Amino acid sequence: MITYELCLLLRVMPKPELVSVVKRSANAIFEKGGIIRKLENMGTRDMPNKTSVHGIVHHKASYFLFEFNAPPSCIDKLLDEYMRDVDIIRRRIYKKKEVAPFECTLHEDMLPPPYRKNVQDLIAEAKKSDKPRFKYNTGLDYYPFQK
Repeated sequence: MITYELCLLLRVMPKPELVSVVKRSANAIFEKGGIIRKLENMGTRDMPNKTSVHGIVHHKASYFLFEFNAPPSCIDKLLDEYMRDVDIIRRRIYKKKEVAPFECTLHEDMLPPPYRKNVQDLIAEAKKSDKPRFKYNTGLDYYPFQK
């Protein structure tokens, strides 16, 4: 199954009601065959723009982030269900990208520049490309007049 992130903005309400909305949102994922990997509460804060949903203008919201695995066929059904919920101001589901593994090169970056491999490669490349000198048939290896 594919890993998704669900960002929910819930209207500001007392804690018991907030818990019931989060449980209802989580149960919707479970009913569609999904598995919740992580649930993160990001707190209540001001929204960047005022938003009007279900006939009410909202200036503040409670932010929640779900990380879950689910089949791709159930995503539209989840969005439809969350759209009808009056307690949810905004909902977005994003496909989570897998982080490519990388190798730490801190020990190489801490070396002085002449000893770094990438700097040595640049020096070797510069030595390969020999610039042609400009000659005016004067026998000098420089241009005697100012340009």
